[in-house]
Amino acid sequence: MTTLVSHTWWMTNRRLKVLVKQPAFVVILLIQPAIWLFLFGNLFRRVVELPGFGATSYLDYLIPGVVVMTAVSSNMWAGMGMLEEIERGTMNRLLTTPVARGAIMNAAVLEQALSTTVQVLAIVLLGQIAGAEYPGGLLGLAVMTVAAVLLGTIFSAFSNTVGMLARQRETIIGINTMLLLPLTFLSSAFMAESLMPSWMSTIASFNPVNWALDAARAAMSVTPDWGMVLVRGSWLLGAAIITLVLSVGTFRSYQKSV
Repeated sequence: MTTLVSHTWWMTNRRLKVLVKQPAFVVILLIQPAIWLFLFGNLFRRVVELPGFGATSYLDYLIPGVVVMTAVSSNMWAGMGMLEEIERGTMNRLLTTPVARGAIMNAAVLEQALSTTVQVLAIVLLGQIAGAEYPGGLLGLAVMTVAAVLLGTIFSAFSNTVGMLARQRETIIGINTMLLLPLTFLSSAFMAESLMPSWMSTIASFNPVNWALDAARAAMSVTPDWGMVLVRGSWLLGAAIITLVLSVGTFRSYQKSV
């Protein structure tokens, strides 16, 4: 276990160095959430006037929505990086070293988790500048960040699994394009669940994006619902573990094929 942790640290450090050397990509990671925040915030700001919406400020309501949408959209492309390492031969060279095999996959997920955390902090700061309030305080914001990281881990590991199985960029692009908007709009990211059609509300209850939103909003409310946080957080953690196990399994299959 000590070896795995040590190797994961060094492999994550390696991936972060590569990320920092791509300043344009880092800037996009931070600007994209800002565009969503102010675009959707202004487009739907009068939605709170609908009877039964349950919020007085759409900006306050929107912050968790933009956080989870960012976590999903940025982590869905993790498999592309894995494919790039395979195509360049970097992955095969790593397999000739004594590095722990689990550390290779763990590093990919940790890199995405750190990127998601930075994006969440940027969204929170931008929201505060725009006038958003966070009644749940630092603890509520911490819960929202953890929920976003767990959600990102689910999609990052899933994307890595698809990349290892398909070995084609087109497959990852097609799956991401097919899933991103339906998963977002079949959740309470932009609209209160009470105002959704019943069939959409039913689907939302099985949507991990909505689990993250429920946990975040429950923790950030004036009177936090920690029971909701615990239940939804447990579901997210379970799904993250399952997808991580799948990604490690597909990586071992790739290792045997080379």
